[in-house]
Amino acid sequence: MFERKIVQEILRWEAVSPPRLQILIGPRQVGKTTAAKQAAERSGRPCHYASADEALPPGPEWVERHWDLAHRKTTECDGPVWLILDEIQKVRGWSEEVKRLWDADPTGKIRPLLLGSSALLLQKGLSESLAGRFFLHRCGHWAWPEMRSAFGWDLETWLCFGGYPGAANYINDPELWLRYVNDSLIETTLSRDVLQMETIAKPALLRHLFGLATHYPSQILSFNKMLGQLVDAGNTTTLSHYLQLLGQAFLITGLPAYSGGEIRRRASSPKLIIQNNALVTASNPRLLPTATTDAQWRGRLVENAVGAVLLQDYHSPNARLSYWRDGSLETDFVLSEGARITAIEVKSGRPGKISGLSAFKKKYPQSSTLVIGSGGIPLEDFFENPKIF
Repeated sequence: MFERKIVQEILRWEAVSPPRLQILIGPRQVGKTTAAKQAAERSGRPCHYASADEALPPGPEWVERHWDLAHRKTTECDGPVWLILDEIQKVRGWSEEVKRLWDADPTGKIRPLLLGSSALLLQKGLSESLAGRFFLHRCGHWAWPEMRSAFGWDLETWLCFGGYPGAANYINDPELWLRYVNDSLIETTLSRDVLQMETIAKPALLRHLFGLATHYPSQILSFNKMLGQLVDAGNTTTLSHYLQLLGQAFLITGLPAYSGGEIRRRASSPKLIIQNNALVTASNPRLLPTATTDAQWRGRLVENAVGAVLLQDYHSPNARLSYWRDGSLETDFVLSEGARITAIEVKSGRPGKISGLSAFKKKYPQSSTLVIGSGGIPLEDFFENPKIF
């Protein structure tokens, strides 16, 4: 069975003294549960596993029950016992209960590994109750090198079908692949994750917003234009909020415009980055036969994939991904981290003009520029090692 790098990261932090809670967040169906169980198996220690992904959200007593079951296993061994609690964000009051049980256990024999597919609900609980007690891991969508190693995919296949390992076996049957991605991934994430984050006044609008965004991968789309294409859209504030929720569920992120000032960043039209190309292809099935042979559509897939990889790889508190536009001049992405600023242009076809990069460099002399694709870093090299800083 293929093993992701996150397994070794979990094991490394499990050995840290004093022990810490470990939190593993990421999208659905990217192997969080598998990685957690692989880490426990590699350690050679007993493990108790439970999932809260139920029709009705369980209460805090669910955490206590499984904590006690893990404690019973400590009598069978001399060392710690893994307690893997999946979809923990579904449990009402989970963070307070975990804090109570963790602080009340002086033996340290229970080593909790908490998994979740909603960044918003998890981080809310972490910041409110568990400050200083945990280490956070991010288990993202599968990159091209991983899909190549596990399934033998070339870059064009990954650009079209994205990074969901569970869907890999169905790519030779497009109808089956589409049904799997739409029913088991998209619908499940929308209904069980996004719509359970908080009370959604217009759930149909949120679904329509997701559908609209997947038709405009890596494109700048103003909220006013969205309002014109959505039924019962309300106002721009509602759309902005729903787009944020889609981002917290690892589906779609709206990048702000870079201007060097936070106020203008927040007021800008978003550039839509779909966090896995599979979501784009599944929402545009008519384009599936020519997804990577249609030059214009392939260009969108390439640029979207670059944006998704940058979002996934640069998640430090100081890292920001945005785009820049000044009149007719623009750059595809601007990656900033502290004082370091890099403007990025993605070229999926022939080498072309990079006047946007030149204009950005002129306005922000302290920045650097980078071309990914034709005339710059080859796409294969970037996706193999997407390090900018």
